[in-house]
Amino acid sequence: MNEIKGFKNVNILINDKIIKTNIIIKNGIIDKLGCYECDNMITLSDELIIVPGFIDEHIHGSNGYDFSDEEIDFSVILNNLAKDGVTSVVSTISTNSIKKIENALVKINEYIKCNEPLGSKIIGIHLEGPFISKEYKGAQLEEYIINPDIDLMKHFIKISGNHILLVTTEINDIKYLELIKYLKEHHITSSVGHSCATYNDTLKAINYGLSSVTHTFNALKPIHHHDLGACGAALLCDDLYTELICDGVHLSKEAVGLLVKNKPIDKIVLITDALRQKGLKDGIYIEKDQTIVLKNNSARLIDGTLAGSTLSMYQAIKNMINFTNVSFSTAIKFATENPAKNLGLFKQIGSIEEGKVADLVIIDKDINVYYTIRNGKIIYKKGEIND
Repeated sequence: MNEIKGFKNVNILINDKIIKTNIIIKNGIIDKLGCYECDNMITLSDELIIVPGFIDEHIHGSNGYDFSDEEIDFSVILNNLAKDGVTSVVSTISTNSIKKIENALVKINEYIKCNEPLGSKIIGIHLEGPFISKEYKGAQLEEYIINPDIDLMKHFIKISGNHILLVTTEINDIKYLELIKYLKEHHITSSVGHSCATYNDTLKAINYGLSSVTHTFNALKPIHHHDLGACGAALLCDDLYTELICDGVHLSKEAVGLLVKNKPIDKIVLITDALRQKGLKDGIYIEKDQTIVLKNNSARLIDGTLAGSTLSMYQAIKNMINFTNVSFSTAIKFATENPAKNLGLFKQIGSIEEGKVADLVIIDKDINVYYTIRNGKIIYKKGEIND
């Protein structure tokens, strides 16, 4: 694993502009930007650009493993995500039995404490349920959906080692609103998802601390001209962050364009929502609780319900540019700065600034990943860097 001391006279995306300058890294932190030098600085081709490391706040697994598995090889998931330019991962746990959720929380906490230097870094946990709507469960397991329980959430937070960063929840009752208030008080982002909430329900939840929408347009009550639901609130309420699965399967290009046209640029968050089938061949995958049919980049249950994606983050960024004609820097922001802000971590990650963690990706203008750098160390390289 190569430790980077600095880059000399390279293209760097800083404050939405590509600037040719130097970057000095010390102890995994960006120490200096500008006309500074150190020993063993690296130069790059003019075709390459250094951008912040990608952040995936909603991903279930990859290459045969799910973060909820009782037996899991984290390195398989995280080394493969490093190839996609992802430096930070929020491990997502689906709705399941309390015992299985507990097991996953404990295992992920243990892995985080090991501070494994290889592959992408798990920066926290996303609970996608179990406090969701049965009506809009999507591919979530209905038998394990339960009513909101703050005591249970306290337990989850404790055994996770306080690593829960994000919770997807229903919001259409005072008990859910009390949960949202509790989460806000403990600096955990709450997100409406798998929900039959009305527009007014969503406005009320915002007053309690709701700040995000889970995979916008998917597994939410559709927009109706008499009630816009949470989807309409996502479009109209500028303060809400909106997750987006930009794979061309979960949403049409026009739906993606609708969101981009209506939302402030700093409130759109690209996610993959990738399943264990990411990186696997098309086929039928029989699991303990479900059967997933993988075909043409689409992962569905037997009845045709979308179950998640096989999307890579770099491809999501490419798709955003191709679908909506947003700028290179804007598309990068959707996968870096915006998720960092949504999770309350922008002081540490999400942009290239002095004092922040040296999580970087070296790409070309077409978003092809050449190198992924985490804490100043190369965790993936496509080829050799010219010293």
